[in-house]
Amino acid sequence: MRTQTWHGHATRTMTALLGCTALVLAVAGPAAHAAQPPSRDLAHQTLGKNDGWGSQGTGTTGGAAAASANVRTVTTWDEFKAALAGGGTAPRIIKVKGMIDADGPSCSSFEAPGYDFDTYLRTYAPENWGRDTDLAGEPADSPEGLRRASAALQDAYIKAFVPADTTIVGVGKDAGFKGASLQIKNVDNVIVRNLTLESPLDCFPQWDPTDTADGNWNSEYDSAVITGSTHVWMDHNTFTDGEHPNSTLPHYYGRIFEQHDGELDIVKGADLVTVSWNVFTEHDKTILIGNSDSASTAAVDRGHLKVTLHHNLFSKLVERAPRVRFGQVDSYNNHYVADAGYGYSLGIGMESQLVAEHNAFTLPKGVGAGLILKKWKEAPVTAADNYVNGTRTDLIAVHNAAFPEETLQSGAGWTPTLRTKIDRPQALSGIVDHGAGAGKVC
Repeated sequence: MRTQTWHGHATRTMTALLGCTALVLAVAGPAAHAAQPPSRDLAHQTLGKNDGWGSQGTGTTGGAAAASANVRTVTTWDEFKAALAGGGTAPRIIKVKGMIDADGPSCSSFEAPGYDFDTYLRTYAPENWGRDTDLAGEPADSPEGLRRASAALQDAYIKAFVPADTTIVGVGKDAGFKGASLQIKNVDNVIVRNLTLESPLDCFPQWDPTDTADGNWNSEYDSAVITGSTHVWMDHNTFTDGEHPNSTLPHYYGRIFEQHDGELDIVKGADLVTVSWNVFTEHDKTILIGNSDSASTAAVDRGHLKVTLHHNLFSKLVERAPRVRFGQVDSYNNHYVADAGYGYSLGIGMESQLVAEHNAFTLPKGVGAGLILKKWKEAPVTAADNYVNGTRTDLIAVHNAAFPEETLQSGAGWTPTLRTKIDRPQALSGIVDHGAGAGKVC
C-alpha cells in the first residue's frame, strides 16, 4: 500500500499497481465532494502532489473542472481541431478514440503551384549551387521559395494548438495521432495522456549546404512542442516513428532526406513540466530542452525550463534523451535501452543544471558507458546511483576517462525535492518496461 495526497483534499491510501503512476482525482466543487469514491476516468485525473516540477505552485489539473458540455470524444482530425477551437476559455476535456490520421492527405496535395522536387534537386545540387551559401535569400518564385510555400500549407494542416486548462486523453489502449504536431504554446495547465504519437513526416525538408561540411536536410514538426507554456503533464504516451523509421528514408546529395524532427521539444521559456511513464522509441533527435545558445534565447530561458522526467523508457534512440540548455532538469528512474547507431543519452548544454540519478542503462556489447553523457558546453552535472548493465557506475568518471578533452564537472548546484517514490535502478527494467507508454495507465 502507498499513501498518496489527492489534489486539494485529504490524504488517502491506494494500492500501488505495477505500471500505474501516482494519480490524483481533481474534485470540482465544494470540499465535501472529496468523500466520494475516486473516479477511474482518466480524463478527470490530475498530477499528484510533489510529482515533479509540474506539481509546483498551482499544480497541473488540465481540464478536470470542465463542464459536461466541454467534454468531447473525437475520432477524426477535423473533430479534434474543432474541439480545441470551441468552448472559449473554459476548461475542456478531449477524449481521443482510435488512431486519428493527421497525415492523411498526400504530400502532393500540399504542393504550391509550380513546385517540382526534381527541379529543386537540380538547382541546389552541390555541383551547381556549391556549399558556401545557404538558401535563405532565395526569392518566392525560386524552387526554394516554392518549397517554403508548400511547407506552409502542410504546417497549417498538421499543427494543432492546445488551449489552456485542457486535458487530452486517449480512450483505451489504441488511441493517438499519426502525423500530428501538438502545439502547447504560451498557455498554462495542460495534460496529455495515454496517446500513441507517431512522428509527423515533413514533406518538404530544406537543404542547407552550409550545415556541416557535407550539408544536411533539415525538417520541421515535432510530435509535441511545449513552448512558453507552464504546468504541463505528459504521461503514459508512446512516441515513435511508426511506419516511417529513418531506415526507410531516401538519400539525396549523399545525405539522408531527413523528414523527422524531434519527438518532444520544451523550449522558449516553458516551465514546470513533468514527463512521466512515456515511451520514446526508434528516433534520432528525441527531446530538446532549450533550443538555442543565442543571447536572445538565453534572456527568455534563464530561470525557466524546469522539467522532471521519471519512469520513461528511452528505447533504440540515437540522441537527446534529453539534450538540455539552461534548465533545472531532474531525470530519475528512467530506463535507457541503446541499440545500433547510439550516440548519447544525456546532453549537457549551455548553462544547464541537469540532475541524473537512480536511472538504469542497458547498452549493447561494444558500446561504452562513457557515451551516456555528452558535453556540449561547460556546465556541471549531478549523476549518482546510476546503473549500467546492472552495475553501479559513475557516469561522470567514465565519461571523463573516455573523453578527457571534454571533461565534465560534478555538482549541478541544486537538489530535487519534487519526487514521488524512488525505485531501485536494478528494478527499472521490469517496472518501467512493463508500465510505461500508451495503454498502460490505470
